[in-house]
Amino acid sequence: MLRRHLLLLACLTSLLTTCQPTVTQAQPVSPRWTAERARDWYARQPWFCGFNYIPSNAINYTAMWDKTSFSPKLIQQELALAARTGFNCVRVVLQHAVYADDPAYFKRTFAQFLSICQQHGMRVMPTFFDDCVFGTVCNPHLGPQPEPLAGWYAWAWSPSPGHTMVADPAYHAGLERYVTDILTTFRDDPRIFIWDLYNEPTNGGLGRTSLPLLRKVFAWARAVDPSQPITVGHWERSNTALRQEISANSDIVTFHCYDRLAGLTELVDDLKQANRPLLCTEWLNRSQQSTPETILPYFQRERIGCLHWGLVNGKTQTHLPWGHRPGDPEPTVWQHDLYHADFTPYRPAELRLFNELITLSAAATKR
Repeated sequence: MLRRHLLLLACLTSLLTTCQPTVTQAQPVSPRWTAERARDWYARQPWFCGFNYIPSNAINYTAMWDKTSFSPKLIQQELALAARTGFNCVRVVLQHAVYADDPAYFKRTFAQFLSICQQHGMRVMPTFFDDCVFGTVCNPHLGPQPEPLAGWYAWAWSPSPGHTMVADPAYHAGLERYVTDILTTFRDDPRIFIWDLYNEPTNGGLGRTSLPLLRKVFAWARAVDPSQPITVGHWERSNTALRQEISANSDIVTFHCYDRLAGLTELVDDLKQANRPLLCTEWLNRSQQSTPETILPYFQRERIGCLHWGLVNGKTQTHLPWGHRPGDPEPTVWQHDLYHADFTPYRPAELRLFNELITLSAAATKR
């Protein structure tokens, strides 16, 4: 009897062992670029000088990419304006909601945008997520978007993927598919010069709620290991936890600074301690004396890449200052943008300065 029990136990043990699922080794996640690799990459690049782009007929980035309102003809016209000035790069926020609705459509549309940029000599910095909110919209919706509310800066701005998805981990598997698919599709595309994974995480009242998604998007990007560097921009100096996450994971140091020159140089001196290339991915606030005349020569002299906010003023009403509301007095100076909606320049001397410094840097690179 004992022998029979032992034989039965041996058979059960063998059966259980045979039926165990095969355990596969986790795929290694690529490491962050070394500082040396980052500097070598940057040394092969031009002095990046460009702008944050949203078409003038789009009130938010959902409108830019949505099937009902994507406007390649207008994008062609507006980027032709930028090309005449000599700009060589653009930064643009993608919209998860449009991708989730139809991934194939979104990838075709993004590829079309990349081709338009290439035609005009500009490389692209795509941004996956954005927490910013300037009005009452915290989650994007597809289809026709609201019209501007006169006197309110970017009042219908739509974050990506939206605050509900940022805060609830149940949505993060879908966000991982989005990031992984786009990165995998365009991981070696020379039209993309850097991936900006998350614009201003914790903004829009989210606070620390954004940090888990921030950590995940860095991990998702490392798993794909694109040939381009990845980054998230520093934007809130007082948020120690956020600064640490960004500093520990970004290949290239990127940052936002709308300060006058003294504040900018102080920030740059701090960020230089990482011994990595610097790119300012948002600047230009004329009411704060952050102007092309005061800021641009510094960026060019220090070879800090720079992308100011705005090209053609339109539905976002970014000529107004942050916090401007209907009925407030009209500002004495416009905040962002280089062109009016009719494509006439606000100040031709600014365009000449951009052109002069971009041309000067291009000539120096060739020597």
